[in-house]
Amino acid sequence: MDDARELSRRTALALGGSGALGGALILAGCAPAEEPAGTGAPSETGTDAGGEDPTPTAAAGEDVAALADIPVGGSISASIGGEPVLLSQPSAGEVVAFSAICTHQGCTVAPEGAAWICPCHGSTFDPATGDVEQGPALEPLPSVPVSVDGDRVIAG
Repeated sequence: MDDARELSRRTALALGGSGALGGALILAGCAPAEEPAGTGAPSETGTDAGGEDPTPTAAAGEDVAALADIPVGGSISASIGGEPVLLSQPSAGEVVAFSAICTHQGCTVAPEGAAWICPCHGSTFDPATGDVEQGPALEPLPSVPVSVDGDRVIAG
């Protein structure tokens, strides 16, 4: 936290810590700084501030993971084209992938046991479909195309 922001909070408390105006000043001091457009900062729709889709894109054929690293009925975190993804093996030899960027506010979703959970607000997603199981997220995680080639999972 930078000193200038902390100083403004202290000033807000000293100038009017009571009443409606004081409460508004305090809340304004706690608001996160806005990112300039195009910086890649997530918005509430899960797309970045430049309006780009967060779904990872990669050259077809990128080696993503070993099939043996993904337990049947389980999942792992990985990356495709430098973007976080979640890989799941719902049945032996069948692998599905989804963007790990939460559709609520853009946090990175992680596998926890048999579920995918967003650590920021608690949304949970189905590892086989990417569908929302519990909000606040309303949209499913975007699917990312992958295939199995022998013992490897390949993007595309």
